[in-house]
This record gives sequence, structure tokens and C-alpha cells, in this order.
Amino acid sequence: MESTFKPRFEIIKPQFGYSFFYKRYDERHPNPTASAWHYHPEFELVYVNEGAGKRQVGTHLSHYRNGDLILIGSNLPHCGFTRTLTGTQKETLIQWRMDAFGAGFFQIPELRPVLRLFEQAKSGMVFHGEDKRSIGHVIESMEDQQGPERFLTFLNALTMMANAAQYTVLNAGSILLEAKMEDQEKINRIFNYVKENFNEEIALSDIAAQVYLTPSSFCKYFKKITNKTFVQYLIEYRLIHAAKLLHESKLAISDICYECGFNNYSHFNKKFKEMMGRTPLQYRNELSAPSSANPVSPDFSMDT
Repeated sequence: MESTFKPRFEIIKPQFGYSFFYKRYDERHPNPTASAWHYHPEFELVYVNEGAGKRQVGTHLSHYRNGDLILIGSNLPHCGFTRTLTGTQKETLIQWRMDAFGAGFFQIPELRPVLRLFEQAKSGMVFHGEDKRSIGHVIESMEDQQGPERFLTFLNALTMMANAAQYTVLNAGSILLEAKMEDQEKINRIFNYVKENFNEEIALSDIAAQVYLTPSSFCKYFKKITNKTFVQYLIEYRLIHAAKLLHESKLAISDICYECGFNNYSHFNKKFKEMMGRTPLQYRNELSAPSSANPVSPDFSMDT
């Protein structure tokens, strides 16, 4: 039982003849680690060409709705970003070690901007707008390339990200990377427990027991580590999932309310509007009318 609460260490092996891992997933070939909470020493670059999903990277949680391009630093725990792929949806994944291309490779003057990019990626980075699409197109083009051509295209994608103007640093790693190992394990236990049980009532005594603390000690500990209360985090997690269901499903809003763990429809509406600036109904209506004067924002994010 205990192992299910820890992030799984993922072993990544580049394909024969390559110094980095490259893979394309689609409806027929889904990502087998899509829902697993895991980490690895490799950097990870993920491009989702369309559709909606959730990001959970370190202590960051957010929802995307028009595809995604995300860069994740080494050993930063995260979940997969696409649970299922349908139709023309594709997920392209690239993973590499810092020293994959030889010691000191990124220290040369021409690649110093890329080295700065890697420093920012320690906290996770999401790219937006035209930068997301143009870089994503380059990443997808690697599917039909081999050898030096694929390698040079990868370097081009890194350079484009280093020069991009439309991005957000998620601040996902600032806490986990600085925390002691035992703190990382505790936070991972808590996040996994919420991930598996957010749609049910979670008593403080139950979640505190996962990390062998009293409810009072747990509340102080969680606030110290994440800079927010556990109740606040749980509500935000449920709202993120609600936004995803409003986009992806045809469930009635009242059903979504209860599906996400809320037991009071008025409370759900109030909390959703506080975070989104609009009611669930307005959010769904704007999704179906993107040309409206007050379009819904592309991302619904929460950071610690």
C-alpha cells in the first residue's frame, strides 16, 4: 500500500542510435504513463496539439483547454497530461538528460540562452499563443526525421523556446526541490491521496493519517510547505477538475458539482465564480462561443 503514495521513479531509455527519447502518442497508441505520478532525472518536453486536460507538476495544478506545450525540469514530480486521446489529438514527448550530448555541451556561448531555459524549467514552464503552436509544429516534424536531422530540429526547438516571449513559469519546483527528502515524500503522499479521493469527503483525520500526523499538526505542516490551507487546496483541485468536465463532457452542471466532490450546488457556484470570474454556466457557454466579447481564459491555474 505504501508504495502507491510515492511518485514512481521512471527509467527512460532513448531509442537505439539516439541520445534522447522521442515518442508520438495518439488514439490508437496512448501514453501508458498518462495518469501516473512519477519523476525522472531527464528533462521532459510535452506537446499536446489540441484538447483539454490537467497539469499537475510539483505543487502546481492547472487546467488547459487548447492543447499544451510544457517543459519540466529534472526530478520534478508530475502526472501525465493526457488521460485519453481521441480523433486527431496527439501528444509528442521528448526526454533527455543534461549530459546526454556530452559534458559541457550547453556551456558553449551559442547555447547559453538554452542553458538559461533549463534553469527556468526547474520550476516548470508552459508556452502560449503563437509560440506554442510554432514550436509544437517543429516538435511534431521530428516524427518523420532521423539521425542528425532529428537532432538539429530538436536543438532548433530548444532555441525557439529560449527566445519565446509567450510563456509562464509555473513555480512548481520551488518548494519540492528545496524540501528535505522526507518532506517530498509526505507531500507526494498527500497529493496522491487527493488525486485518488478528491470526489469524496476527505476528513482531516484521514489525510493527516497518511503522513502520520495529528490533524492540527498536519494543518500547520501543509500550510508551511504549500503556503495554503489543505481545505483551500482541495477546493481548488475540485474546481480544476470541474473546469475540465465542463469543457470535455456534456454532464449537467449539477452533476459535475457532485462528481467533483461538492455536496452543495450553491457553494460550488460561488467558489467557481471566485476563482474563474464567471459561473460554471457562463464558463461552458463561452467555451461553445469562443468569438464572444469576453472569452474564457486559456488556462485556469493555481500556484502555491
